[in-house]
Amino acid sequence: MKRTSVLALVAVMAAASCTQGKVYDHPFRNPDLSVEERVENLVSLLSVEQKAGLLQSGSISIDSLGIPAYNWWSEGCHGITGEGVTVFPQSIGLAATFDEENQLEVFTAVSDEARAKWNTSEHNEFGKDRAGCEAWWHGLSFWCPNINIFRDPRWGRGQETCGEDPYLSGVMGAATVRGMQGDDPEHFKTIACAKHYAVHSGPESKRHKFDVSVSGRDLWETYLPAFQMLVQDAHVQQVMGAYNRYEGVPCNGSRRLLEDILRGEWNYDGMVVSDCGAVDNFYVSGRHMTHPDAATACAAAIKAGCDVECGGNYHKYVPEAIARGLMTEEDLNVCFRRAMSERIRLGMYDPEERDPWRHLGAADISSEEHAALARKAAQKSIVLLKNEGGVLPFGEGLKKIAVVGPNADDTYMHLGNYSGIPVEEHEKSILDAIREAAGDAEVFYCKACNHVTEEKEGVADFGELSSQVSDADVIVVVTGLTARLEGEEMNVPYEGFFGGDRTRIELPSIQEDLVRAMHATGRPVVVVNCSGSAIAFGAIESQYDALVQAWYGGQAAGLAVADVLFGKYNPAGRLPVTFYASTDQLPEFEDYNMDGRTYRYFSGKPLYAFGYGLSYTTFEYGRAKVRGAGHTVTIPVTNTGAVDGEEVVQVYVKSLDNPEAPIKSLKGFRRVAVPAGQTVKVKIELGDRAFESYDESADGLAVRKGAYRIMYGGSSRDEDLQALDIEI
Repeated sequence: MKRTSVLALVAVMAAASCTQGKVYDHPFRNPDLSVEERVENLVSLLSVEQKAGLLQSGSISIDSLGIPAYNWWSEGCHGITGEGVTVFPQSIGLAATFDEENQLEVFTAVSDEARAKWNTSEHNEFGKDRAGCEAWWHGLSFWCPNINIFRDPRWGRGQETCGEDPYLSGVMGAATVRGMQGDDPEHFKTIACAKHYAVHSGPESKRHKFDVSVSGRDLWETYLPAFQMLVQDAHVQQVMGAYNRYEGVPCNGSRRLLEDILRGEWNYDGMVVSDCGAVDNFYVSGRHMTHPDAATACAAAIKAGCDVECGGNYHKYVPEAIARGLMTEEDLNVCFRRAMSERIRLGMYDPEERDPWRHLGAADISSEEHAALARKAAQKSIVLLKNEGGVLPFGEGLKKIAVVGPNADDTYMHLGNYSGIPVEEHEKSILDAIREAAGDAEVFYCKACNHVTEEKEGVADFGELSSQVSDADVIVVVTGLTARLEGEEMNVPYEGFFGGDRTRIELPSIQEDLVRAMHATGRPVVVVNCSGSAIAFGAIESQYDALVQAWYGGQAAGLAVADVLFGKYNPAGRLPVTFYASTDQLPEFEDYNMDGRTYRYFSGKPLYAFGYGLSYTTFEYGRAKVRGAGHTVTIPVTNTGAVDGEEVVQVYVKSLDNPEAPIKSLKGFRRVAVPAGQTVKVKIELGDRAFESYDESADGLAVRKGAYRIMYGGSSRDEDLQALDIEI
């Protein structure tokens, strides 16, 4: 329908908007009209100043129309923010599950809690998180998932991502979106946001002025695929522009990214929001400074398709920009229509009886059911990286377990960044969970040291500690980092850290010394490492018998670790990032070229490879077959051990006649339960996308005909893979 006819229709309806006997004061409140008709009514009712005010993160109220203030900014990276909520494992830990169904289940629970919080609170309640930062808690638009590629383990915000692989990031990100947005045909349960678009992954200290240029191949094969999957497959309704510039233009004002690719190539019809303060970067001294003033910056962002600004520039300067001829009111209306369509599809102007989730309330927040799901997700996220001599799981008859290390009794550490605060009874440290599981065994504890400083904690020196634990049956050293050390743009005044990022990926030296001292006792040493990123254990790999990577496991992290240590749960997590042997194996941090980065382009030998993880049982792969137009791979997998377990079946593709192709690329995976002694046949459909690569003539991806090697197995390591060759 033409816009003029829509406006004419709205004008008639405005006189008496009535459906089945119910009268609405304005058509935009009538749920029986189309979204387009309702939005056009709002366009006709509001001034430039009012429309601009509704297009900032903290949107103004329009009291004359009964439109309340609203903040577009809520967070749900691994659970909604706020107090008394369920906190699931940090995103990198969820990625380690390699479990799409679990991801959907988790974020369905997250969106349940979001709707419950909306139903039971003041929607604009303003509070502070545990770190004292002001944040909005109770909206319905959530700025997650972060699907940037974790290209370098030094990046502090990599913990928020799904790892280093484009396909894994896309699959897990799409499941996040589906769980958040729901499947109601008329309303969004909540709105998810794919961020940060595009080509963004540190350094944090330079993000407001950094300019990124990459090859067309790296852009399309590495940095964009996850965004494309979320837009085209999961129909995400928000995309957030990144802080950095791309090819000299701020991402939030890049027509190449927002118009040509996002809306043009991918037919995206949702809303674009800026990262917070990103439009300021256009003109503020010391940042991008690509524009002379705020009004010019606003006009550039709006005309490029940045609909909502996290900040206050639009409200302040859009009227000036229109008055100066930098943009038109219709430019503003284009953005306004997209944003208001989302508020309408969230049901904000509908009668309560039209709300499909009106039944959700306080009992649905941090419920026992969600607590059990958080424990299950934490269990699934744990990756067993080493287990020499079968030291794990702990057997019967242990008399003394020594637990040492800076992360052993730290429940805050479990939460990672962008986290809510769980209820106390749902939170237990690794130390307390081990005590609970140990039965009659003595559990000796000493923190031993802080995370990074040379100060000892609870002991004069490690020699004294060694004497205290020399009679232990096993020593558990709980190592790692916290979100106070790695995270978003922050001051960390310790060697090895800068601006939220790391400058070296080894454990802080004091923790390495602790591991060495425990090994010198001659007792079995189990390292449980908690971090949001890869740690280089190369220098101390010989100093421990077992290594468990537990990430930031959320509220149930302690219980999940104990479940794995004592054999209550058979671990099956897999690494979503490469664990390099040392920092020396990494390219320059600020170089966004993918050469030498991630398992797809790294030709060296990592300590623990992408996709790697051990189990308490063993698996054997039979010969796979590839059938059909969808290139369905059928793989027999046998549990050859004595206990039930789960295996993450992974399928990689390598082009045999394209010299610029990655070494190998993950193109399919499935986590399956296999009972002891039994065989299951796992089917994974690759589809045409598995054989796409960069086509310079099209400046995009296209299926490339030719010879391919299909590799399948339990990790990305060559020794863990079988292969068969096909032609397409």
